[in-house]
Amino acid sequence: MRVVIAEDAVLLREGLASLLADAGIEVAARVDNGPALEDAVSALDPDLAIVDVRMPPTFTDEGLKAALAIRSRGKRPGLLVLSQYVEERYAVELIGGDPSGVGYLLKERVADVGHFLTAVRSVAGGDTVIDAEVVAQLIGRRRKSDPLDALTPRELQVLARMAEGKSNQAVAEDLVVSLGAVEKHIGSIFAKLGIDASSDQHRRVVAVLAYLRNH
Repeated sequence: MRVVIAEDAVLLREGLASLLADAGIEVAARVDNGPALEDAVSALDPDLAIVDVRMPPTFTDEGLKAALAIRSRGKRPGLLVLSQYVEERYAVELIGGDPSGVGYLLKERVADVGHFLTAVRSVAGGDTVIDAEVVAQLIGRRRKSDPLDALTPRELQVLARMAEGKSNQAVAEDLVVSLGAVEKHIGSIFAKLGIDASSDQHRRVVAVLAYLRNH
């Protein structure tokens, strides 16, 4: 696996590079701004780009803008946003398109190296990994007419964990409920949001994306 890191904080950038190298993952380039990220992706065709949201020159949303530009050209590479912030507008646009090979994690919640490396490999492999806190913040800003209003509080909890890519068993363990209860909640979520059970492999996050696309 080959990775490009886009992070303007030198210590964090070098720390990520060292962590990935120790895990046997090649770091093809390290950059500190959006245009350099786009150039590196075009030149090197990596499997994954790890992207900070706020980078020079304005330190607002340069990373996400670059990620969206990269995604507009195709599904490669996978894009893992690693940030201190949830930038609502561009996060919705990035996550609300084709979710394959997209991740959004908050830096302050990545406390486990193993979990982070699993996310890196999952997103590079085409899966979707979204931090539950990211989902919670976006759901908290939804409109009054949002389709998720039909869901119960427990269904919203299940939905957030589905968006993280957790299996039914993992959701059950996390919420301390039975596997059967989780399956019942998921069936109810799909039914309330009008999601066809025959959807493709990403249908477990389509429920979240159905909300995101309404913003």
